[in-house]
Amino acid sequence: MNLFKWASIILIISLVKPAISNGVSTKFLEFAKKDEIFSWMVGVRRKIHENPELGYQEFETSKIIKQELDKMGITYNNDKHEIAVTGVVGFIGSGDPPFVALRADMDALPLQEMVEWEHKSKVPGKMHACGHDGHVTMLLGAAKILKTHSHILKGTVVLVFQPAEEGGGGAKQVLDSGSLENVEAIFGLHVHPEQPFGQVFSRSGTLLAASGFFEAIITGKGGHAAIPHHSIDPVLAASNVVVSLQHLVSREADPLDSQVVTVGMFHGGGAFNVIPDSVTIGGTFRAFSKESFMQLRERIEKVIVGQASVHRCNATVEFSSKNKPFYPATINHGGLHKFFKGVAGDVLGVNNVQETAPFMGAEDFSFYQEVIPGYFYFIGMNNEKNEEPASLHSPFFQLNEDILPYGAALQASLAVRYLSQSQHPKKHDEL
Repeated sequence: MNLFKWASIILIISLVKPAISNGVSTKFLEFAKKDEIFSWMVGVRRKIHENPELGYQEFETSKIIKQELDKMGITYNNDKHEIAVTGVVGFIGSGDPPFVALRADMDALPLQEMVEWEHKSKVPGKMHACGHDGHVTMLLGAAKILKTHSHILKGTVVLVFQPAEEGGGGAKQVLDSGSLENVEAIFGLHVHPEQPFGQVFSRSGTLLAASGFFEAIITGKGGHAAIPHHSIDPVLAASNVVVSLQHLVSREADPLDSQVVTVGMFHGGGAFNVIPDSVTIGGTFRAFSKESFMQLRERIEKVIVGQASVHRCNATVEFSSKNKPFYPATINHGGLHKFFKGVAGDVLGVNNVQETAPFMGAEDFSFYQEVIPGYFYFIGMNNEKNEEPASLHSPFFQLNEDILPYGAALQASLAVRYLSQSQHPKKHDEL
């Protein structure tokens, strides 16, 4: 992070009177709620929902995005400039500094949709169960708002349609492509099915945890279940590993330093009366600090290998790879938090801007925040009629399409207000 970018953030915080009036934000929401705009967003979202694609496979989704950007006359990277395989990065405005980015993730999940409706997923075993189809649609909606009002843009808005958030670390590949080198701030959102409709939730500082995955193969000696003394039982060893891993949190971690270790996969054997040769287990570990996260990683490996040895087994442990990288903690910039509350209050009303406690979910938006001042928030979409909404990553998850104009207007307002308040003198040598 160079001092020039930090100076921009400090300037935003110091400004008392916004350069763009609050009325503009209200007009953005009114624009997005127009029948023709809302119907267009719903149509785009349903088209994406019917054709879900997993991380780095979002070719049709990317094609839909480009078609819509073409219709709006918005420039973006062409096929010769590949960004994270399927990523699309568009630009609205003068093409000159300052640059502010808005990000939407594109990928679906390997789930069979259980919601019966006209626009149900047409791809067996794949579903938009996390609302990314809505995120893409909101960013396209924001793009339409910004393009329509491009005469008030005092700089450049960068539209980031990012693949592979669900474990693939697409954000890191977008960064590695160099597409965001001049960006001074970046904003991202996520729908929340259980929070009240039209309310936003976030906080300054740590919002989401650092996250990693592990997989271990515990190898013994298979044999007949009736004569276990002729075998070396990897099921018993793996069972003790699972229990011992929980002690890392309950007995080794500071109770005030929240951590999680969860074994979610346990595969071994195929018959009731046979001790298998090996068992495979896998899971996730999470912490809010990098130090605690790396300590967990080290201890997970030692516990698995050590417990396997106690039971006369061997163990190999693999952690997150290039295809499933570790995610850093999602840490919101303090100055952008103050900025966000002001803009969101203008768009949604101050009573609809809420603080939230940090929690153990993870987001690869955190990769952006390691090099760019960034802000991530949740927008509620539950109405009073839906008393028990399905959670994210559920096959029964449903996106409330009425939230689309709100997310689009808020993202557009954040970009316009940021550019308006980020006007700064040319970079001097001493910076």
